[in-house]
Amino acid sequence: MHPAFSVIFFTVASGAGFGLISLLFIADTFNLGGGFSREQLVVGGLIAMGLIVFGLLSSTFHLANPKNAWRAFSRFRTSWLSREGVFAVVFMPLALIYLVCIWFDAPLWLRETFGFLTAVLAWITVFSTGMIYACLKTIRQWNTPLVPANYLALGYASGSLLLLLGAVYAGLDTTPYIAMSALIVSIAAVLKAIYYFWIRSPGLTPTINTATGLTRAKVKLLDTGHTHGTFLTQEFGFQIARQKAGLLKAVVFVLGFALPGLMLVWVFNQHGGQTAAIVAAFAGIAGAAVERWLFFAEARHVVNLYHGAQRC
Repeated sequence: MHPAFSVIFFTVASGAGFGLISLLFIADTFNLGGGFSREQLVVGGLIAMGLIVFGLLSSTFHLANPKNAWRAFSRFRTSWLSREGVFAVVFMPLALIYLVCIWFDAPLWLRETFGFLTAVLAWITVFSTGMIYACLKTIRQWNTPLVPANYLALGYASGSLLLLLGAVYAGLDTTPYIAMSALIVSIAAVLKAIYYFWIRSPGLTPTINTATGLTRAKVKLLDTGHTHGTFLTQEFGFQIARQKAGLLKAVVFVLGFALPGLMLVWVFNQHGGQTAAIVAAFAGIAGAAVERWLFFAEARHVVNLYHGAQRC
């Protein structure tokens, strides 16, 4: 699939925003590291919502006719894209009410109720984003539960690193935030490794034989029916060299997981805490962006089988 920058920015930014506000609620509820002040919680929540809003807006740039984006809300019963949009819209007022409760020091039960609902809606929305791709049986690399699991893990990993950065600047005890980030980043790394191993399994790959049902002989397409590129070949026929894909996977693990892990150690040992936290957060988000580009670039739609490809 052709990697669209708008969709990459949308999934990375909104995932980090949803992860940040969910973990911010946990930090607020359990008063982690001594607890953020009221002003710091509100600022953190607004940053998270800013990431979400800009991410959602960027997703419309991928549409041929952005003014029809509202139609995505009309198929809630059958479309994960519609569910994502509806959940995101419901999330916004709940998150704002939660931040208002913090700012005006509302009763604890009210504050925690709206915080819990905000965190749950954030989780459901990110899950729905992953399911947009996981439900597509025509793309083997996406049609797996590992896709929503990776979307959740990477979103919350980015959010945890941003929350750690906030804890460092707020002067809190960073130990619980380091532990949280280390756990989520480790889970994200393991899930990503499993996903990369799974999509390499050749036995699961659709071929021109399985597409035509002719399994007893070698089938080869003699004529694609066109001499120039088409929308299908340009949008669904994007190819990346195996060597380049391997290099980018190494970049994902070094930039997105290893470097943030090293920075967590530095923060724990109090060596350049703020600088290390900044590097960890930006490296994690950059690694997630590379991972998302590769996620789209490696996807092979079965329509390629009818345009000369022997397998997908």
